[in-house]
Amino acid sequence: MRLAAVCAAAAGLVAAGAPAAQAGGGTPFTFAVLGDTPYGAADVARFPGIVDQVNADPDVRLVAHLGDIKSGSTVCSDAYFTDVRRQFDRFEDPLVYTPGDNEWTDCHRPSNGAYDPLERLEALRSVFFDRPGHALGKQIGLTSQRKQGLPENVTLTRAGVVITAVHVVGSNDGLLPWTRRTAPTPAQLAEQRQRSAAAVELVRRTFAQADGKRAVVLMLQADMFFGVPDEASSGAFRPLVQAIAQGAAGFDGPVYLLNGDTHVYERNNPLAAGSPWLAFYGLSGPVTDLTRITVEGAAGVDEYLRATVDVRDPAVVVFERVPLR
Repeated sequence: MRLAAVCAAAAGLVAAGAPAAQAGGGTPFTFAVLGDTPYGAADVARFPGIVDQVNADPDVRLVAHLGDIKSGSTVCSDAYFTDVRRQFDRFEDPLVYTPGDNEWTDCHRPSNGAYDPLERLEALRSVFFDRPGHALGKQIGLTSQRKQGLPENVTLTRAGVVITAVHVVGSNDGLLPWTRRTAPTPAQLAEQRQRSAAAVELVRRTFAQADGKRAVVLMLQADMFFGVPDEASSGAFRPLVQAIAQGAAGFDGPVYLLNGDTHVYERNNPLAAGSPWLAFYGLSGPVTDLTRITVEGAAGVDEYLRATVDVRDPAVVVFERVPLR
């Protein structure tokens, strides 16, 4: 039974070239997922080869990068952002990129250049989202939240699967105190509240749009289920997890949550019966059709995730771990 209370309004969502981002419900579709790469000088040097390998896959029609385009101890410079953008533009398929904490929220660290993270966020948007409503790599139109100031939040539908990338980062969604501070600044709090509200709205809109579709895929950087439940490291994710749980409960199909952040491949249902995250996030019961996958990443990453829509499989989306050469 579908959840009638899911909000169907799309305030702030605009489509650029939407027909190009759609495909018929019966069309086979494969996409590749990367995260937490390149990490450090050695990975920067090998990243062009990773792009080449993904480009060489004849079935891939979309690439997703789940954030952290640098390690947490390297400089957040404009020059570095520009170099990564050049590599992103080499993808021969459309690329959807959702930012990670390493490239902006953690840039206050001295090792990162002691930047103002909010200034780095604007720099990141100017480099990677200079054409709001369009993918990187092979450009196609995407539905985005650009009118709300979040061009990185995008949605597309392929082969009957609704795919959404939403800007949610580690470091408690960017609320961990900056260097020489013991609490988030007012500006830091305001940015996170606005971005979190937009994320919740987008997730609700995704499930409303998914009515009658085969599956939902949500992609973000933050691992919202890492370690043990703790307010200081995960409390900021509560509204979003509640929105995902509500949407999944009302959707008649599988829901996939893909994240990076914690570097080690993992596939599970973090909101299954008995999970400590249920009480922590204020949920009244388990969410049975949610599958979370953490993609492998960080220095020396040796695989990417390949996802294929298979209408013959009850899982709808079939995932494969592909070794990198």
